[in-house]
This record gives sequence, C-alpha cells and structure tokens, in this order.
Amino acid sequence: MASPVPPRFPALTTARLNLREVTDEDTRNFRNLLSIPEVVRYTNWPESPPPVEALGLVRGMAKAFADEQGCAWIIEDRQTCDFVGAIHFNYFISSWKCAGLGYEAHPRFWGHGLMTEAVRAIVACGHRRFALNRIEAWTLEGNGASDRVLEKCGFQFEGIQRQKGWFKDAFHDFRLFGRIAADPMEE
Repeated sequence: MASPVPPRFPALTTARLNLREVTDEDTRNFRNLLSIPEVVRYTNWPESPPPVEALGLVRGMAKAFADEQGCAWIIEDRQTCDFVGAIHFNYFISSWKCAGLGYEAHPRFWGHGLMTEAVRAIVACGHRRFALNRIEAWTLEGNGASDRVLEKCGFQFEGIQRQKGWFKDAFHDFRLFGRIAADPMEE
C-alpha cells in the first residue's frame, strides 16, 4: 500500500506580499526580529534568543504544518523579497475547527497595512483550506495597533482573560479576539 501524499504547504500571495513556508535559512532574520524590543514587547517570544534557541523556534514553526498542529508563514515583500515578519496559526483544535493566530513584523514595515493584508490572507486560508470555523487571537493591554489589525480583519473583542499567560516573569491578561467563518471583513 502506497503511503499517502503529504498535503502541499499553502503558499499565499497578496497584492504586496508573499507568504511562504518557514525554513532554517530564516533563522537569522527571525532572530534579528526578536532582538527588537518593540517587536517582542507585547508577545511571549523570548527577547534576543541565542542562535541555537532561535533555530529551534524556527524549526518549531516549520514543523507545525507537517505535524498538523498549526501552520506558519514567513512574510516577504513581493517585489523586493525583503523579510517583513512571520504569521502563524499557533495551534489547531481540529475537532472544534478552531485555530489561534499570531504575527510579528519588523518596525520598518509598520503602519503600511501590510500586516492587515497578511492577516486577511491567512484568515481566508484558514476558513477555506483548513475548514476553520473560529480563529482567535490575543493581544496585551497597550497594543492598540494589533487590536486594530484584528478588527479590520473581522475579529471582535470578546473580553479579557485575566492572568491567562505567564511569561517574562509575570502574569499577563489576554485581550481575546475571535472571528467565525460567517463574519465579514472591514473594507
């Protein structure tokens, strides 16, 4: 009996972006991204991870799709191929048709609508390709830019999960956002 053909990674293209599979070659760019305090300020990513740890993080993102645990993309500028950041379904709850979304971008690309464009592409992929009904994301208090990205992509603020996360030596309240397949996206 032949082994099943593994599913093809869902590379995506938008008007300004390519969203492609994560590889080991992305380690330097991703590590550099995590070395920017403004990028990791509102995340649970480690700040300035050593090279070996950064490689492990990148390999974890790359492995998520094959393991059917999630899916991660590197975001590149479509014309220049410059590294913009990363976007990922951090987990799938298959039996519930639910996933958790996360993303980070280099500050030189902030304020241009690129992350909104990437999130829209991932949301469409999640609902169509992965047959997700619900996609959820959390932000931390003070991260209004990320709140606005989610709202533009049809996510609704659902409440605060008090002290949901423990990282960087502190408890953190999560501002939970969610959208379902039937929710419209803001134009």
